[in-house]
Amino acid sequence: MSLAFLHAHDCSEPHTDSVWGVTWTSADTTLSISADGSIKQWSAASGQHHPPNAPFPPPHTLGLVSLSVAPDAKCAIYNSIEGLTSLWDLTTGEVTAKFESYVRSTDDAEPSWSVSLNPNGETYASSGGSGNVFIRSAQAANFGERLTTLSPGRHKFGMYCSHSPDGKRIAMSSETGQIYIFDLESSSLATTYTSHAMHVRSLAWSPDSSLLLSASDDKRLVLHDVRSSPGGTVASFTGHSSWVLSTDISPDGRLGLSGSADKTIKVWDIGARAAVSTIQDTGEVWSVSWRPKLPGPGSVGAFVSAGEDGMVRWWRGAGGAA
Repeated sequence: MSLAFLHAHDCSEPHTDSVWGVTWTSADTTLSISADGSIKQWSAASGQHHPPNAPFPPPHTLGLVSLSVAPDAKCAIYNSIEGLTSLWDLTTGEVTAKFESYVRSTDDAEPSWSVSLNPNGETYASSGGSGNVFIRSAQAANFGERLTTLSPGRHKFGMYCSHSPDGKRIAMSSETGQIYIFDLESSSLATTYTSHAMHVRSLAWSPDSSLLLSASDDKRLVLHDVRSSPGGTVASFTGHSSWVLSTDISPDGRLGLSGSADKTIKVWDIGARAAVSTIQDTGEVWSVSWRPKLPGPGSVGAFVSAGEDGMVRWWRGAGGAA
């Protein structure tokens, strides 16, 4: 089986440097963060600024490396390369709180790298140099306050962290390829996967929180079933010729998506364990994100991509409305 995806449109004004993160929200907007220090919001339907005449937060002096948007698209958190985490109210356009994680308030303080909002909106997780996951307040009044520390028992850089959609678990990937699954109710390490031997730069949960897809510098994606323990590796997806930088799973759980340093985007049939579409892009593809709305009858949905050239691009499945 093969699927065709058509280029729908580009953003109206590209970033001036690489885009390191992009998310298609439930409000049908798209947020993008860039090495140029800016965060922007776009209408997914047109690629224009959203809201049309509203200012975005002032650009940071250093690049932005991590982005997490609430399921209801009312707020987002984003993090800079040195560890300044900001809370952006998407309903008002105001940045309502900031946390300087790099300030050594305690002996074990560390700059945040990857951040992930809990779906309940009350807390967020951060990972960084120690390999621990810190659970912090996402409330404006005490934003960034550390509430819990989750330790995998190894001190390898935490490349990426992501909450499961049901809010019960958090996954963190390391620079040496391990993936750790923590149970948030018990604040304990539930499972460790050793599916990769190189950096794992991106993780994606299935909508029902049962599957986890990982993307690695080893050119592979690996699918894990978090319901089974130990092990849990279900399938490995090969076909990229360089680092896999980003991944996502479609809202119906049927399709995987990946962006790579080989300048391609691939769509994967998770059930068939095979690539069903390959799109050639102009540069390294640093981030991909499915439209979270379930596709209509006869459609395979739509997604957004971004990367090295600073452009945000939207794609839609051929043969049906997205």
